[in-house]
Amino acid sequence: MFRRTISHIFTKPATTKYPFVKPKLPEDFRGETQYQVNACNVIELGSTDSLTLDVRSIVGVNCSVCVRDCPAKAIEIVEVDGKRRPQFNFDRCVFCYQCVESCPRKAITSSGLYELATTDKKSLIKKPNPNATEDTK
Repeated sequence: MFRRTISHIFTKPATTKYPFVKPKLPEDFRGETQYQVNACNVIELGSTDSLTLDVRSIVGVNCSVCVRDCPAKAIEIVEVDGKRRPQFNFDRCVFCYQCVESCPRKAITSSGLYELATTDKKSLIKKPNPNATEDTK
C-alpha cells in the first residue's frame, strides 16, 4: 500500500483545471444548436438576398422537418409575430444533431457552447427571437 501511495505522487493528475482553463473541443463537438431566423422556411430564388420566397406562402404550412425528425421531441413549433418558428427545449435534447442534419434550409447549425448547467429549467427553453438574424441565448 505504501508503494502505491508513493507512485501517485509522481503521476500526472487525472483531472483538469476546467473552470479556469477551458477545454479544447474536437471539430465534431455537439454543443447547443443555433437557429437562424432569416434562413428558416425561405427559398432563395436568385443570387441576391432580395429574391427569396417564404415556404409557408406556397404550401400553407411550415417545413417542420426538424420537429418530425427529433427523436427526443425537444423541438416544437410556436407562433412569434404571426410566423411559426421552432422552439428548442434543451432539457429534453439528447444532442443527436438530427435536426441539424435534416434541416433543408440549414437554418439550424451547430455551436461550441457546452456550458448549459442550470438550476432553472425554464432557461433551457430557447424561444425564437424574430428581431435577431441569429438567435442567441
